[in-house]
Amino acid sequence: MTVTTLDNIKIAIIGLGYVGLPLAVEFGKKYPTLGFDINQKRVEELKQGHDFTLEVSSEELADSPYINYSSDVEALKASNIYIVTVPTPIDKHKQPDLTPLVKASQMLAKVISKGDIVIYESTVYPGATEEVCIPEIEKNSGLVFNQDFYAGYSPERINPGDKEHRVTNILKVTSGSTPEIADFVDSIYSSIITAGTYKASSIQVAEAAKVIENTQRDLNIALINELAVIFNKLNIDTEEVLKAAGTKWNFLPFRPGLVGGHCIGVDPYYLTHKAQAIGYNPEVILAGRRINDSMGEYVVSQLVKTMLKAKLPVNGANVLVMGLTFKENCPDVRNTKVVDILAELAEFDMNVDVFDPWVNPEEAQHEYGVELIEAPKSGHYDAVIFAVAHDQFKVMSATEIKALMKAEHIIYDLKYMLDPQLADIRL
Repeated sequence: MTVTTLDNIKIAIIGLGYVGLPLAVEFGKKYPTLGFDINQKRVEELKQGHDFTLEVSSEELADSPYINYSSDVEALKASNIYIVTVPTPIDKHKQPDLTPLVKASQMLAKVISKGDIVIYESTVYPGATEEVCIPEIEKNSGLVFNQDFYAGYSPERINPGDKEHRVTNILKVTSGSTPEIADFVDSIYSSIITAGTYKASSIQVAEAAKVIENTQRDLNIALINELAVIFNKLNIDTEEVLKAAGTKWNFLPFRPGLVGGHCIGVDPYYLTHKAQAIGYNPEVILAGRRINDSMGEYVVSQLVKTMLKAKLPVNGANVLVMGLTFKENCPDVRNTKVVDILAELAEFDMNVDVFDPWVNPEEAQHEYGVELIEAPKSGHYDAVIFAVAHDQFKVMSATEIKALMKAEHIIYDLKYMLDPQLADIRL
């Protein structure tokens, strides 16, 4: 390999979303770094010192002296380390959609040179890097893998909206296509990751480690969601049960809720896809997915039953949904399961207002056809669902909340945000 030291590396980050941008900014503090994205609007925004995802502040962008941004493929040719951080979604059939990864690999094939290293960070099933991505580079470049160019895999661990766990203080798993490359890839990340690195024994081990991190969380939440359904039928407060159980030192503090986002609600399907491809049916993982994917429907069924018991109108009712993002205190609406609630409410011909001060209204409209309101209406709602625990919602007083409601109303607290005496339903 021609790249043998950290002194002459030139890094290109492919994809400047929630994962790629923070990484690019950190590398740009030490090395010549090109932040690349096919979205020219995104590139111009970053050049002007603004990140709409709010993962990186204007001050942090300015504090990265060796970074440049571009949407020009030709600009990539000056680099010798390529780090791919594009999305890996699922399609409508809940199968892995590797299109962004394939296109990124095909693009890199046009610019890669002998001795270069391509490192993938996107979440995939075990084997995808070497079975899907690398062949695209070989086919379209004419270069031979592990002879002319090399590969690594270092799974992203970004937690959108989390200002405590950042890219530099989260331990990084690394791997490489040869022992020498594994060492070099590890040294690249070690130079910016203060929390340290863990060098996996192979690319497949690193891929598998990433995909099971979120699968484990998904299954734990599925268990708590199922328990919540059981306890609700028994008329027992789930939160009180979890608090009591949580007094044992090894009880895990999961809570019920909607499981969305680009990781926990997606990654398990990558693992189950690979398992089924090799002839194994992953019953436990898929059962957890079914439970979590059904929670939007369950929430609305609970709301409707409670409204009927209270003799409140269901058809034509005015309902306020507080929050659209997949988690609190971030603008990320990718794979948000709040839209499942909206779809179920629409089945009952309810008039639904959605309020989320974190979300760009244009994005909500473009992604889901949801028209956000600028502010809730006073004295207007038969029911309100607190779906996301934004700080702005947590500080609302009982008086402020009740001022939004009609005299007879239902308040549904999905996130245990409110005083239990205020909420008519809790998940």
